[in-house]
Amino acid sequence: MEEAWAFFSTPKNLQEITPDDLKFKILTDMEGQKMYSGQIINYIVTPIAGIPMRWTTEIKHVEEGVYFVDEQRFGPYALWHHKHFFEEIPGGVLATDVVDYALPLGPLGRIAHWLFVKKKLEEIFRFRFKFLEERFGKWEESQLKQSA
Repeated sequence: MEEAWAFFSTPKNLQEITPDDLKFKILTDMEGQKMYSGQIINYIVTPIAGIPMRWTTEIKHVEEGVYFVDEQRFGPYALWHHKHFFEEIPGGVLATDVVDYALPLGPLGRIAHWLFVKKKLEEIFRFRFKFLEERFGKWEESQLKQSA
């Protein structure tokens, strides 16, 4: 558990668990930093058609070794609320993601979700599952919930 929490509470490690095709880059200097409530992190991500997008998240809540929550402040979503829970189990760490999100642009956003956004998010989390299972043991599938 200590190793898993140390990994997740180091924001620069997010780049390691993100697929290369997203060209994910952290812009905020994270060297030597641990996660804390109120922390603002700026990124560039390229999720669609090679178009780079800026994304700013805030770490809203942290309970050491138990959970943390990040929320989008600025970026591609109308809403992004991502909860990460950790539990030590025999043979590893059970980590559960719960993501509530919504796209902008009303009906166009719903069509984009159906055409490619949901698939892309599932692909990103599958990549993470594989990485994390190899490194830490059991990982529970994320719950992706799109808001209306």
